[in-house]
Amino acid sequence: MHVVIMGCGRVGSTLSHSLELHGHSVAVIDREPESFRRLGHDFHGQQVTGIGFDRDTLMEAGIKEAAAFAAVSSGDNSNIIGARVARETFNVENVIARIYDPKRAEVYQRLGIPTVATVRWTADRILRRIEPDGPAGEWRDPSGKVAMVEAPYHPGWLGRRVSELEEATGTRAVCVARLGDGRLPGPSTVLQEGDQLYLMLASERSGEVYDRLRAAPTTAAH
Repeated sequence: MHVVIMGCGRVGSTLSHSLELHGHSVAVIDREPESFRRLGHDFHGQQVTGIGFDRDTLMEAGIKEAAAFAAVSSGDNSNIIGARVARETFNVENVIARIYDPKRAEVYQRLGIPTVATVRWTADRILRRIEPDGPAGEWRDPSGKVAMVEAPYHPGWLGRRVSELEEATGTRAVCVARLGDGRLPGPSTVLQEGDQLYLMLASERSGEVYDRLRAAPTTAAH
């Protein structure tokens, strides 16, 4: 498929090469011609100098044939305008915008533009390094209010139903990975040695949930 990328910074250039390696055609837009140096000599796609939300610039980049559009420039406003133009003017269905401000990301998500809030994502990645034994954030909604985490738990939970753990922590179990095989937990699913547990929870309760998980169960098994 053809993909148009707005912004040739580190993210844009890396994404461009990755897409080419997967066999896609790529057009990269940036207002600064020197930014294309990041692409190197082995990049075979288009390099279009211009503003990423300008109609003529997008036309030159092949937006009419594009199956996807990624706005990853350094400006939140430019990214969301570019994404909206691609979606609303050229009917590109698969669009995504990188947003630094997580509060803005929530607003734009409501407009139907999928976003990646990089500040929140980066903070989550750093937290995983600082606190490797804590809940590891795998996904967070654009508002930052709901998260999916890989949750370590006390050995005392082994042999108990996942539903008991849900009730005790006020979370929702979405996946149990067992011997490399992911599965959706049901009412009778019992935690076994080596199981990796993934939970959905309210982000503001993550510390409370973590404390509850690393403590032994306080009730007898059902």
